[in-house]
Amino acid sequence: MKGRPLRERLGFAVAGLRTALRREASFRSHLGFAAGALVALIVLRPSPVWWALVGVTIAIVLALELVNSALEGVIDLLHPARHPEIGVIKDMLAGAVLVAAIAALGVAAAMVVDAIRAAG
Repeated sequence: MKGRPLRERLGFAVAGLRTALRREASFRSHLGFAAGALVALIVLRPSPVWWALVGVTIAIVLALELVNSALEGVIDLLHPARHPEIGVIKDMLAGAVLVAAIAALGVAAAMVVDAIRAAG
């Protein structure tokens, strides 16, 4: 992709996002949770720091889900047969997404607690 115009490179990125939306149920699930977080932000109206923290957390979870899906796809292309070590690698990739998702839940819980304290 080196030397290609920015618009073309952005087109590749958007195509990747569309593919993830079409093929990956987990990506769609994470987008649903992200939408819920945005609704919570609108309803709770927390300070701008919470908006930034939630936004970055959402981006991390979605980015890791994309990396997980892409690497699993590459692994399946390179070695379509089942192999115990490949299973371990895929489990580790999924674990990375899980860690980020749990952290996102922690951020959401802290935001809600902060909003309740601020209101009370």
